[in-house]
Amino acid sequence: MSAYLVDWASLLVRWLHFIAGIAWIGSSFYFIWLNNHLLPPEDPQLARRGVSGELWSVHGGAFYHAQKYHVAPPALPKSLHWFYWEAYTTLLSGLFLLGLLYYWQAELYLIDPAVASLSKPAAIAIGVAFIAGGWFVYDGLCRTPLARNDKAMGLVLAVLFAAAAWGLCQLFSGRGAFIEFGAMLGTIMVANVFFVIIPGQRAMVRAMQDGREPDPQQGLRGKLRSTHNTYFTLPVLFTMISNHYAMTFGARYNWFVLIALSAAGVLIRVYFVNRHSAHERNGRTSPLPAALAALLLAGVAVALAPARSAKIPEANAGAGSAEFLRVQNIVRQRCVVCHTSVPVQGGVSAPPAGVRLDAPEYILLHTVKMQQQLATRAMPVGNVTGLTDGERAELLAWIQRGAPH
Repeated sequence: MSAYLVDWASLLVRWLHFIAGIAWIGSSFYFIWLNNHLLPPEDPQLARRGVSGELWSVHGGAFYHAQKYHVAPPALPKSLHWFYWEAYTTLLSGLFLLGLLYYWQAELYLIDPAVASLSKPAAIAIGVAFIAGGWFVYDGLCRTPLARNDKAMGLVLAVLFAAAAWGLCQLFSGRGAFIEFGAMLGTIMVANVFFVIIPGQRAMVRAMQDGREPDPQQGLRGKLRSTHNTYFTLPVLFTMISNHYAMTFGARYNWFVLIALSAAGVLIRVYFVNRHSAHERNGRTSPLPAALAALLLAGVAVALAPARSAKIPEANAGAGSAEFLRVQNIVRQRCVVCHTSVPVQGGVSAPPAGVRLDAPEYILLHTVKMQQQLATRAMPVGNVTGLTDGERAELLAWIQRGAPH
């Protein structure tokens, strides 16, 4: 029953996490788009009132007129909308899921003895240290003169994040490493909102309430962190869905896959951010970032392609051969604890991905899926059932020969 309750908690909080993430990322993307599409005001009176840019748009059958001020309007409006609860809700729900699935069930989803022999407390402590340490290192760099040089800052961050991705993949299961990397980036994004962007905006509002001129540096610092956040977004979204694709986190060089796909996400975002401001370059936007992203994605896809496709056997065949009986015995010992109608493995309430392997016809039906999961070492999860390398090789060889039975 406890596994069933965990599944319901995971479902509801994951749903909340998904909804909050859409709201947060959607508003973030919109404001980046808006800021890069602003044009100088046509009305001289607007310019005299401090308006630095404006934009007309149409949506949902209505016209909208957005204006941006150099620093702040002459007078504080009575109604001022803030954007922060979306970010906070995304983080809090995400941390809950991380604790519920990857820390509470660390032996299943975070620890892989074949990667590093870690105790549960040690694995959790290392995971928390990476998430918190990522913020402190990043924030420290943003407070140095390096932050004034976008290209240098980007290069340093790329090297540090690549090192973090490599390190996580040397410590945790592929599934756990990818999620930890995404949690680290996501925490940095929300911390930017909580510690820099919102405090800076509150300081500007207080200055106006006190009759003082707002400090423009507060807005510039917030803009810098918001810009960083938009480049982190696609790598974070990739890690959120990566646990559904064993071909990525289960790859032999999964750290390289994580780095390459994260870099592709950043490059895609760079292209679209540049495209938003194409009017500043006579409508031209360099396709180079998008082209590099496409090459990275294609290169990873080619590198991860299976060497040979398995032959799919007929599902209604019998179970008579001695070799197939041996296969059934291995599957029964190592896989059926989870892949059955009523799993007996702790923390699992239903067969993963709906795949049952508790009958010969089910084994023959799912040989292609089994090949991918076995080859990437994604299954058994955390190798909790102790599948040996010899048994893994035996199953893979049987599948590659066309699953004789």
